[in-house]
Amino acid sequence: MSVIRVWVGLRWRVREREKEREEGKTSNVSAVMDLRSELLKSIWYAFTALDVEKSGKVSKSQLKVLSHNLCTVLCIPHDPAALEEHFRDDDDGPVSSQGYMPYLNKYILDKVVEGVFVKENVDELCWTLTAKKNYKPAGGSILSQKDAFRLWCLFIFLSEDKYPLVMIPDEVEYLLKKLCMAMSVELNGVELEDFISQDSVQQNGFTVWAFLEMMNTGRLTRGIAKESISMAIEEVYREIVGDVLKEGYLWKKGQLRRNWTERWFTLKPNALDYYTSEDRKDRKGSITLDSNCCVEVLPDRDGKRCMFCLKTISKTFELSASDTKQRQEWTSVYMLHICMNCTRVAE
Repeated sequence: MSVIRVWVGLRWRVREREKEREEGKTSNVSAVMDLRSELLKSIWYAFTALDVEKSGKVSKSQLKVLSHNLCTVLCIPHDPAALEEHFRDDDDGPVSSQGYMPYLNKYILDKVVEGVFVKENVDELCWTLTAKKNYKPAGGSILSQKDAFRLWCLFIFLSEDKYPLVMIPDEVEYLLKKLCMAMSVELNGVELEDFISQDSVQQNGFTVWAFLEMMNTGRLTRGIAKESISMAIEEVYREIVGDVLKEGYLWKKGQLRRNWTERWFTLKPNALDYYTSEDRKDRKGSITLDSNCCVEVLPDRDGKRCMFCLKTISKTFELSASDTKQRQEWTSVYMLHICMNCTRVAE
């Protein structure tokens, strides 16, 4: 990933949020509201998937199960008494989305703690419910189930906070350009225009199902291997939804044994995590990044080339890149991020 692309993804958000976050003006309150908004989008898909009769209402028994599962994936302590009380059998019948919101807010969303749960697990729960009802690709489709899930998450992230959720054509084009950039190809603008000009899209905007159908036709990715498409989707997903600024292998010098070990590093806005390998299943450590950090280029030594170090307030981490280009990219993105942190502290 080049420095230019890293900078584009540094605080990449929906355009209305981008300037505010880059200037460091996002408060804790607005950050919590952003998280709640993103959770609600996923939960909305789960709720509508359970509305089998398309009446705008869901049975209490189904909402009871959904609520229990949401508490599980959000790592919120279960409250069986409140669950039974709110969804007890009576003559009121199914519950509308407005009727469900008081319980959802009080007993679930108000108790959410960022960093305690894995957002992807919430998305997977909601995707499983909605895909079972709405996603029925034809034979020979381009996207794997994982690809479709990743694109659904990207769609949710980019869609406006208006229901039913849609993306405007400009945002669809922007996302497709990001995917094409990851595959090093040009976007087929003619095919895209054909889809955008359809009456249903003109009247209602792009629904996620129309978007996935468009991708599954293969008309926008003609001649590109499925593996390349999957890799591009994963890269864009991790950049935008996962907030990954840069990732890759680096050699790291141990703090105690002082030996060199190759690790997979993932840089996010507030931390540099490192893992045994790129599957990121075994995290070996995490370095907190703030305005006290700095980066310095080091001369070659210990049989290592392209060295640099990351200094925190308490430790110095010596690292080695595969070549000078990679070292330049890593040190550049570090400095860009640290400068942004300094701007926030100054304000």
